[in-house]
Amino acid sequence: MKFLKFGIAIMVGSVCGWCPQSSFSQHGSLMDAESGDTTYVEPFHDFEYIPDFTYAEVEKRIKQMETDMPFELNETIYSFIDYFVVRNRSYTKLMLARRDQYFPLFEEALANHDMPEDIKFLAIVESGLNPKARSRVGAMGLWQFMPGTGREYQLYVNQHMDDRMDPEMSTEAAMRFLKNLYRRFGDWELALAAYNCGPGNVNKAIRRSGGKKNFWEIYRFLPRETRSYIPQFQAIMYVLRHPEYHNLILEDPAYPMNYEKIAWEAELDLQHLVDVADICLEDLQMLNPALLSTKVPGNRKNKEIRIPSYNFDYLVENQHWIRDSLKVQTERLLAEAATVEKVEEPSITTQTLTYRVKSGDVLGKIAQQFNVSVTNLKAWNGLSSNVIRVGQVLQVHQNEANFNRNIASSESTKQLVEKENGDKTYTVQPGDSLWLISRKLEGVSIEQLKRLNNLNNNQIKPGQKLIIG
Repeated sequence: MKFLKFGIAIMVGSVCGWCPQSSFSQHGSLMDAESGDTTYVEPFHDFEYIPDFTYAEVEKRIKQMETDMPFELNETIYSFIDYFVVRNRSYTKLMLARRDQYFPLFEEALANHDMPEDIKFLAIVESGLNPKARSRVGAMGLWQFMPGTGREYQLYVNQHMDDRMDPEMSTEAAMRFLKNLYRRFGDWELALAAYNCGPGNVNKAIRRSGGKKNFWEIYRFLPRETRSYIPQFQAIMYVLRHPEYHNLILEDPAYPMNYEKIAWEAELDLQHLVDVADICLEDLQMLNPALLSTKVPGNRKNKEIRIPSYNFDYLVENQHWIRDSLKVQTERLLAEAATVEKVEEPSITTQTLTYRVKSGDVLGKIAQQFNVSVTNLKAWNGLSSNVIRVGQVLQVHQNEANFNRNIASSESTKQLVEKENGDKTYTVQPGDSLWLISRKLEGVSIEQLKRLNNLNNNQIKPGQKLIIG
């Protein structure tokens, strides 16, 4: 029988039903009325039970919350709270299972940057705490960086690594990006909104609201996605602080995998390390999500590999013979690498074009159009296969001569210019900068772009719409 008020069911041995001749003792046991024998029972938790709650109860808990973030309950936030605790409980439980793996990292970074600790909940809205999360437009990682914005914050992509999926590197980049946005707007809600839709869209919403500087005052002027973004963030802030009030209990406790870091400067194949050091390959890949394959180059920027703690002592104690054993494998790895087509790394003088995939496009056709190799095209865009989607945006790196020739005839640039509310606008693409846009759009200077869009610096974000005339 279930006592739904508390979400508890009592089970006695293999008895399936409720016995009318039985009663509970004060000590959590069940006593037979005739024989006097006592059977001890174990409580059984009903994980499916959803407790009732009211707006007033939630509001009271929120007022008692200690947070540096602005938070005042309204119907929009309340509807998202209902969604996370009633309609999509499985997702919320998944977040509870993942939080201990990443929240300590976020909390340390936020403390180092003197930022509100509750910003850690933003990663749930961005990626569901999945370091390999990829959006439909190509944003990657826990903090969903686009390639262009990632490069601004030293997150690079090649055929071996994608720094945007590295938890530590992407978290540090996200803190710096968010802090810059806060300096610009002076309000954390507006900074988070700008993280989602770009500072230009937030500035536009501020202008259309008559100069208001509060998220809820400019709410109706923001893009539709951003209007849901902040309420979701605030709902998650509440739900993950109070899961017990909503019977959000994990049936199986989740434990984060502890790890240590080792510096490894030579080329390495993780499969070989697994063979000689008795480490689980899946554990290595889970701890090193930025690796795009098992082969780790020696010339990478981040020289550290994360190793499960359960095997770290063994690896340290036997590092000499393990390194000697891997040396032979490394030489073989280098020989194999020499036979693979070399990926051209963008140089300082290389310029970047963006191309939006159209119906009928294939990688080979696009590579031929821009006079680059398919291998380079895949590496620059973090593609593991030749599959591309209509509407997907690709980066193409070119030398100055090819860049100038292609930019003059770029049909994709024309497609990104449109009329909106009487203004001529351009949609910012991954890899764009104000300088690059001024080159694409003849007769438009960087200063004009900044003046027309009330930009105080050169920071822009993919998806942002810039007024160009």
